[in-house]
Amino acid sequence: MKKKKILLIQPTPYDSNGDLIKKKKLYFVGLALPLLAALTPKDYEVELCYETIEDVPFDTDADLIGISSMGHAVIRTIDIAKKFKELGKTVILGGYMVSLMPEEAQKYCDSVIIGDAEEVWGEMLDDFSKGKTKKIYKKKLTHLKPPLPRYELLLNKSIGNFLPVQAGRGCPKACSFCSVYCLYRGQYLKREIKDVLRDINKIKELGFKRFLLLDDNIFSDRDYSIKLCTEIKKLKMKWMTQCSIDIAKDTELLKILAESGCLILSFGLESISKESLISMNKAWANPSKYSEQIKIIRRFGIDISTEMVVGADGDTLESIKETAKFISNNNIAVPRFYILTPIPGTKYFDEMKEQNRIYNENIYCYNGSAAVHIPKNMTSEELTEAYWDLYNEVFKIKSIVKRTILTKQIFTKPIDCLFYFFVNIYYRVQIKKGIVPNII
Repeated sequence: MKKKKILLIQPTPYDSNGDLIKKKKLYFVGLALPLLAALTPKDYEVELCYETIEDVPFDTDADLIGISSMGHAVIRTIDIAKKFKELGKTVILGGYMVSLMPEEAQKYCDSVIIGDAEEVWGEMLDDFSKGKTKKIYKKKLTHLKPPLPRYELLLNKSIGNFLPVQAGRGCPKACSFCSVYCLYRGQYLKREIKDVLRDINKIKELGFKRFLLLDDNIFSDRDYSIKLCTEIKKLKMKWMTQCSIDIAKDTELLKILAESGCLILSFGLESISKESLISMNKAWANPSKYSEQIKIIRRFGIDISTEMVVGADGDTLESIKETAKFISNNNIAVPRFYILTPIPGTKYFDEMKEQNRIYNENIYCYNGSAAVHIPKNMTSEELTEAYWDLYNEVFKIKSIVKRTILTKQIFTKPIDCLFYFFVNIYYRVQIKKGIVPNII
């Protein structure tokens, strides 16, 4: 008997010219598709498509099409969904953008999965087999015990030298602009450490020596983090993750992290303006201490990546220029920037709507690279221009060399420094094309 088939797709965004953003290699591979594949019963054949590195097979014989939508690729998501609907396929949409705007997403598909899929994926497939799919599937996750992701489905693809793992989901913080907060409302679910290790060991068995821990703030539970790092150390693997820069206050934990093989930490610093942080419900962060915190973290041999936003109420044209100096002065290895964007469904969107500060009502323009709200201290046009000026300044050749090659780390970790250098060069090429370097 022929197996039923499902095609799972992660779309790529369009660039400013309307062309698909394509790359030879995808380094940051999402976990959603391998996890959905693992949740799918054995009587289905599952095919994964990462459109950044491969073409969507519109001639597929798959019975069911599942598309995971990220914010920057939302327009492409809709186009793919429309095409498959025209071809008579059943289309399921999920992902955080779909979860924040389910009514809008329903216009383009048969079913929408809101939030986490673990509790509803099997139900949806059962309904599909009976020809009775519902418009919406939604069930709050109360515990986190996913199956082993089907990493083997990634091996024939052009990906980097690490794979993703997740230890927890959600975040205890409540930043007003954050989609994670909107979906989880401060909830943070942790997996059993033995299950996390199961996934890491599988990655190691497949020949990978590095992994990316996808958690938004794994170190919010100190005891759990120490136990996890102690076990990871035994595996002799290198790894990366993101967390709050407040980890600099805990030198004991930093030591354990470094000894476990942690190479780089990514921090959502957001802004060097305290007023801006307060306006984003991130008053707990103290930008006056950022430089010292970065120095403390580096003492343990851990490299730094940052994500920052511009356009909050404390930002000025001058403070955006100062952000470039901050990146240079602190030799941030891999910096990324976004324009603060009021994504529908977030508290920040509601605030901007109430204050009549939405500049562009077309939600399909909300990609983080052009201002869609009215800033407090500049015009929307000035903000967009300042944003791209910031990127161009930070990714000048002189700045790249200073931040990646002319550092103390070049003597202790020359291969990593060269890797950061080439990542920066690649980002520079993307920026010159008007492409925000948020997928590599």
